[in-house]
Amino acid sequence: MDCLKVLLVEDHTMVRLGLSLVFDNCEDINMIADADNGKKGVELALKLNPDVVLMDIGLPDIDGIQATAMIKKSNPKIKVLIFTSRESEDDVFDSLAAGADGYIMKGAKEDQVISAIKAVAEGTAWLDPAIARLVLSNVKRQTSVNNDNNALPANNKNAKNTYGLTDREIEVLALIVEGLNNSEIAKKLVITLSTAKAHVHSILQKLYVTNRTQATIQAVKEGLV
Repeated sequence: MDCLKVLLVEDHTMVRLGLSLVFDNCEDINMIADADNGKKGVELALKLNPDVVLMDIGLPDIDGIQATAMIKKSNPKIKVLIFTSRESEDDVFDSLAAGADGYIMKGAKEDQVISAIKAVAEGTAWLDPAIARLVLSNVKRQTSVNNDNNALPANNKNAKNTYGLTDREIEVLALIVEGLNNSEIAKKLVITLSTAKAHVHSILQKLYVTNRTQATIQAVKEGLV
């Protein structure tokens, strides 16, 4: 992997300094700039075109959720990794709805932050373990309600697959939910990398989502895997 260009949007000086030191010691990551408010973060993201924006939520001027939505609307190719101490359901789901590609807590270890940045840069969904439990708990709760209302069994995948996914795409989607990247999917299914990428692209289109994190949530919510 080439050296990743990262933009840090964080209003706490000590956090910015600490992460700057972490990235200085990482050969694969180059922190090209930082911003201490949301408005500046959006401006720098659209000007510098980083691979990944590491985004706090509680920011001056424009909060991180609004900033994420603005960046993704202007340039969907830029990956946004939420980096925050907030773990409320509203913040998590609002961030994902805004187009965030991952969500990691500020208490995460340095190697976890680096792994999360690399993962979202490759297009892999990344959710902090605590957040993943929250998301899946909420999705399962919603699925249970939907099943009760519709009188459909939770494992009736054929009834729920109204997106036109092929059997192979269902297989790939299940591996996306497990957190596998394109290379790992290709190896697991004994297919070429380009074929794996094509399947993932098709799945995102059919599910009407923009990233793997949203695909994961949709898959569990709809009982597709």
